[in-house]
Amino acid sequence: MKKTAPQRVLTAVLIVLISVSVMFPLAWMAIAGFKGKTEVLKSPFQFFPEVWRFDNYVKILQDPEFSRAMVITFVGALIFTALSLAINSLAAYAFARLDFKGKKFWWVYCIMPMFIPMMAILLTSFMVVSALGMLNTLAVLIIPGVASAAQMFFIRQFYLGFPVAVEEAALIDGASRWQIFLRVFLPQSAAPFVVMGIASYLAYWNAYVWPILTITDPNLTQIMQFLGNFRSDRGNDWGLLMAGSTLAALPTIALLLIFQRYIVNGVRISGIK
Repeated sequence: MKKTAPQRVLTAVLIVLISVSVMFPLAWMAIAGFKGKTEVLKSPFQFFPEVWRFDNYVKILQDPEFSRAMVITFVGALIFTALSLAINSLAAYAFARLDFKGKKFWWVYCIMPMFIPMMAILLTSFMVVSALGMLNTLAVLIIPGVASAAQMFFIRQFYLGFPVAVEEAALIDGASRWQIFLRVFLPQSAAPFVVMGIASYLAYWNAYVWPILTITDPNLTQIMQFLGNFRSDRGNDWGLLMAGSTLAALPTIALLLIFQRYIVNGVRISGIK
């Protein structure tokens, strides 16, 4: 049904209001990075700085601890995302297209962690990685969270929509299950892979509690860990903290802008039965 002029105006106003409310905190954080130490929390509230100070961004970029935290977190996020997609897509394919004994039981078993809060298993998880000698290694940040029930579920729903005839034709032509996955399913999985890949990247990049518990080596400090410890290490330099937070958000913003089309397509196809 075609919208009337008042409806179009109302829609446009709502879009603008929602966009402003979403972008305001990010814009304020970026602009606060140009303020002085005490100007950020100055009362009454002032959005723009009295004097634009670029030294906060220069100073934080020249900080070797910040740069190291950004690089090591980015590398860890890339490894985590790649392993997560590889493992969960293979599991999703097995549960979506293969028949094996106890399939229903193992599927329920695999997706049960979706309903268990992370905090409920935090202590036991720490005890396990400690007993395995994984503390203060990059592996402790990657391996425990690689298998994801949510990713298995999401990708499995996508694979269930693949035409059975295509798979049967490949089997008749002599293709193995591994070849079918690599040559038929994998090339068509860009949309769900982008959605789940970004979700994995964000989960790793934004992690705070787990790195705080498992990492004490300054050479492996993660970016959220660095920002979380900023006040105790650097004092109340709010302008510098806002500058660091803005720079830490840039890789994520860039990914969302680059892959936004795939994200929309991935969300759309996830609802197709």
